[in-house]
Amino acid sequence: MKIYDISKEVFSSTVFPGDPEPQAVPLAQIGADSPCALTQVTLGSHTGTHMDAPSHFVPGGRTIDQLDLGKCVGPCLVAEAAGSLSPQWVEAALAGGVTRLLIKGDIEVTPQAAEKMAELGLGFLGVEHFTVGTEETGVQVHRILLGAEIALLEACTLEGVPAGEYLLVSPPLKYGGLDGAQARPLLLGD
Repeated sequence: MKIYDISKEVFSSTVFPGDPEPQAVPLAQIGADSPCALTQVTLGSHTGTHMDAPSHFVPGGRTIDQLDLGKCVGPCLVAEAAGSLSPQWVEAALAGGVTRLLIKGDIEVTPQAAEKMAELGLGFLGVEHFTVGTEETGVQVHRILLGAEIALLEACTLEGVPAGEYLLVSPPLKYGGLDGAQARPLLLGD
C-alpha cells in the first residue's frame, strides 16, 4: 500500500493575507537544566494544511471539534482540473456517488459549482490553494459549502499523487470551539 502525505509543512506555508505567521519558540533544550525539549508554537487556526469548520463563515455553525469525522475518513476521488469549475464539471466528477473529492490543480470553486456540490451531497472537499473562491467570491463559496456542512480541506498538496481513487484519512486537530484546525491528511492507495 502506498501512503501519500498531502499536508504542507506548517512553518514554511503561505498564510492568508492578514493571518499571523507561524512561530516556534524553544522553551527548553535537552541538557543539564532539562531532560527534554519543549517548544511553544503560535499560529492561526487556518495556517498550513487545515480544515474549515462551518463556524468559520456560518453564524452558529459547528466548530471544528463538532465536525462529523465520518466525512473525513473513507473512499475519495482525486480529480484534476484547472480554472473556474462549472456545475457540469462537478456533476461529472461526482458521478457514481463520490462523496469525498480532492481537486488537483489551480482551480476556483465558483458559487455555481459550490451549489452543485451541496445539491449532490458532497461530504468532503479538498483543494490545493489556501482558500476556495476568489477575493470576490470567497465568502459566498465558503458559506455555501460550510452551510451544507461539507468538510473543507484547504492548502493540501497533491503533487505526485495520480488522479484516481484512494482511501482518505483527514481528521482535524480537536481544538474545542474553534473555527478551523490543522490536519495531516493521508491518501492510501495501491
